[in-house]
Amino acid sequence: MGSEYLDSVRKQFEYYKLLGEKTFNQLDEQDLFWQYNEESNSIAITVNHLRGNMRSRWTDILTSDGEKEWRNRDREFESVIQSKQELLEKWEDGWKCLFDAMDSIREDDFETIVYIRNQEHSIMDAFNRQLAHYAYHIGQIVYIGRMIKGQEWKSLSIPRGKSAEFNAAKFAKGTNRQ
Repeated sequence: MGSEYLDSVRKQFEYYKLLGEKTFNQLDEQDLFWQYNEESNSIAITVNHLRGNMRSRWTDILTSDGEKEWRNRDREFESVIQSKQELLEKWEDGWKCLFDAMDSIREDDFETIVYIRNQEHSIMDAFNRQLAHYAYHIGQIVYIGRMIKGQEWKSLSIPRGKSAEFNAAKFAKGTNRQ
């Protein structure tokens, strides 16, 4: 059961990682630092927060609380990333920490209680909590990218007004499952 769950949740994490990357690929460097107003987060700030969260949550997940003493969460919401290259490096670093942690989980670890901010979680609950958190922020990244690009935005799924065309192609290929 545990390995099937890990395979399933990994696919979901990989999907959201890909959505972020497809967004970055559509944007110019300066777009990554755009903020709607002083109180909103840029894509770069959001990536910085995701990385900090991932490193804190997944470092030593089985043996220490997911909220590490060394984490400076408030700093994650400051404009510290200076370039697209640095953004991509921090993005990859955070995801590597997550995927390395996933690779370290064994079937018998599913009986282990892990802690996030002193709250008990099963392994599945901890992964589900973080999947929801990352999907939330990656949705923000995609939305900001879409706002910036406007009509130049290339849809990451079925483009608006193209559902009928998509379904016709799907049914023509015989891939409709009841």
